[in-house]
Amino acid sequence: MKFGVREICDVVLRAKGTVKVGETTFSHDEPVIYFDSAKTSTVEGSATTVYATGGRGNNKLLAWEGEKSVTFTMEDALLSPLGFSILSGAGLVDASQVKGGMKVHTTLTTVVDVTSGITVDLAELTGKEIAEEKAYAFIMKDGQIAERLEPAIPSDGSVTFTRKGKAVGELTGEQTVMIDFYVSVATGAVEMTIEPDKFGGFYYLEASTLFRRQDNGQDMAAAFVIPKVKIQSNFTFAMASSGDPSTFTFTMDAFPDYTKFDPTKQVLFALQIIE
Repeated sequence: MKFGVREICDVVLRAKGTVKVGETTFSHDEPVIYFDSAKTSTVEGSATTVYATGGRGNNKLLAWEGEKSVTFTMEDALLSPLGFSILSGAGLVDASQVKGGMKVHTTLTTVVDVTSGITVDLAELTGKEIAEEKAYAFIMKDGQIAERLEPAIPSDGSVTFTRKGKAVGELTGEQTVMIDFYVSVATGAVEMTIEPDKFGGFYYLEASTLFRRQDNGQDMAAAFVIPKVKIQSNFTFAMASSGDPSTFTFTMDAFPDYTKFDPTKQVLFALQIIE
């Protein structure tokens, strides 16, 4: 039987022992996450070979092989908070668990009649709950900051700014004002935190794909099984206004371990082909 490969893998990572990801704890063998939007997936094996050489021409006389390794690399088109937490070891905090709501930075630009003062109803403009945290405001001219106002703390969604060292009434009419402030989000948001001592963990990997037979062109199910992988805690967010969307790379190093259904020997990986 000969076959060709031109299909992506769908991947599931299962917990090795008890695993905590964010605020969720997974028991041994429980599926933690499914990847079904990968663009590429690669299984790469390598080994180190050293030689004894000598004689005329310094020819190779003996060989020693070792340091065999297997690496599974997957490039995913999409990334979820759970996937990022698994990749980076990041903590996951839901907004509903944060007292007073999650504080999210926001800016807006609006036109204000400043003749009798500079008061802005931020809650009305945004439709959101405004955090009672220090806010900053600037009088804008031609897209540039012309004057910096005194910082102020919003109350009940509204905020009043004053001019530094200048009285109300010295500036009149409608002015363009940019405001830098925070909103409070109680639901529908999650925060991912990267801590210096938290890293990606160990998982049991199963990746299913299709191989195509040469003799009849029929597709056969195939599965890669890596009983113990360690996810490298490397990530890149590439942001640009043009070109292809960012992808997210998961690189996993294989460690020897027993597969679920064969406790007789430790393997780096197993390949199953089902005709």
